[in-house]
Amino acid sequence: MRALKHPVPSDFLLERILYALSDPVRLDIVRCLAAVNEASCGELDGGRPKSSVSHHFRVLRDAGLVRTRNVGTTHMNSLRTEELNLRFPGLMECILSQD
Repeated sequence: MRALKHPVPSDFLLERILYALSDPVRLDIVRCLAAVNEASCGELDGGRPKSSVSHHFRVLRDAGLVRTRNVGTTHMNSLRTEELNLRFPGLMECILSQD
């Protein structure tokens, strides 16, 4: 399985982060990840088709919100909270506090 690309924090763009979070499915994924250390795509798919879930995770990864690592054939995802807070202090706390 090929390694996935993740932007470095200095390349995080606020516009890209806000775009990624503008979709309710992606925002729900981020909220779920905020409650756990790590989760597989299957645990976060909400019954959606694999192609749709793959797209959502790619958008979240490209924005810098999520880190995905391969464990065998499973993709394990975690929220990049510390790195996001270094680049945009308080942003994730504000977003996650909204209902």
